[in-house]
Amino acid sequence: MSGGRRLVQAPLRGLSLLQVRHLSTVGFGEAAGDTARVYRELERDFGVLAPPVALHAPVPELLAASWTTLRETMLVAGRAPRTAKEAVAAAVSADNRCPFCTTVHGTMLDSLSLRPLPGRRDGAGRPERDGGRPGPDGSRPEPDGGRPGSDGGRPGPDAERLTAWITTGGAPPFPPELLPELAGTALCLQYLNRVVNVFLGPHPLPPNAPVRALGPVMRVLVGLMRGSARADAAPGASLSLLPPAPLPPDLAWAAADPRIADALARSAAAVDRVGTALLPARVRAVVAEALARWDGADPGLGRAWLDAPLAELPPGERPVGELALLTALASYRVDDRAVAAARQAGAGDREILAACAWASERAARRRVGQLLSDG
Repeated sequence: MSGGRRLVQAPLRGLSLLQVRHLSTVGFGEAAGDTARVYRELERDFGVLAPPVALHAPVPELLAASWTTLRETMLVAGRAPRTAKEAVAAAVSADNRCPFCTTVHGTMLDSLSLRPLPGRRDGAGRPERDGGRPGPDGSRPEPDGGRPGSDGGRPGPDAERLTAWITTGGAPPFPPELLPELAGTALCLQYLNRVVNVFLGPHPLPPNAPVRALGPVMRVLVGLMRGSARADAAPGASLSLLPPAPLPPDLAWAAADPRIADALARSAAAVDRVGTALLPARVRAVVAEALARWDGADPGLGRAWLDAPLAELPPGERPVGELALLTALASYRVDDRAVAAARQAGAGDREILAACAWASERAARRRVGQLLSDG
């Protein structure tokens, strides 16, 4: 990592953690063990101590799971170009009403579409192909930073077709060998959007920062993200954060890429362990039953849809149950009152984070399963 990047990254650490609400944070200098390792890897491979991942620090196993999924699906160079992954991430985020993630990934997508990463290689060592958005003049960027590629391969999937696939379903607009990476990216953002809607604000800015600062901040962040993307993250380097686990049947679509399958299996098992340890079994059962009935549609602004499942819980478990149900099915509706009610019922940082993370992970798997079944 260059000294110049460190000079920019270091002051951003505190500003990143200031964005986290409802939870205590772990400072960069206070982090130890796997938490410190994830923080270092975040700066190296993503470019910045990203708040959507760093907010998981109160439960290190969840921190490791969120980072492993993000890194191995989105950041490691594989068969799918980074532009295609950013297109999926931006489309999922918009569909989930997550303005924070929509801003980050939409801005990164625009940057990559107009100025592809020079010399970036895919997992087979070939020049990465770009199928991003057209530029202002309607032209599309050439692969490999404007130089023709030497492998004669096809361009990556078009961003507009990827967006349509995410929003309306249907057959995936890309070859089957890209499915683990692109469906894995969709799974990652289905999860992150939900926890971000709960624990971060609408913009990647510290509290009370003026919205007019968003443009300059995004230019710095995208510059750091592009710099890390050029470095080509080593495949599988995050896997040792979590023990091996079998791939759940509903994630069988990832099996064609053993590294991504391994990452998703380890992460899913970690989230399940945390949920089992920190959430009441009845809460988990109520959320699982609600997700099994869910068709992916917005449940609406009323509360009637919450009444029946919450009635199945004893009064002391209803606040955590409500928080988990809202996070899973309408995360943009989680407010201070919902979190405060869970605290009044005895939940601390670890239990609140576990409720939101477990519900988000189960909802993410459900939504990706629905997307793939549509095709």
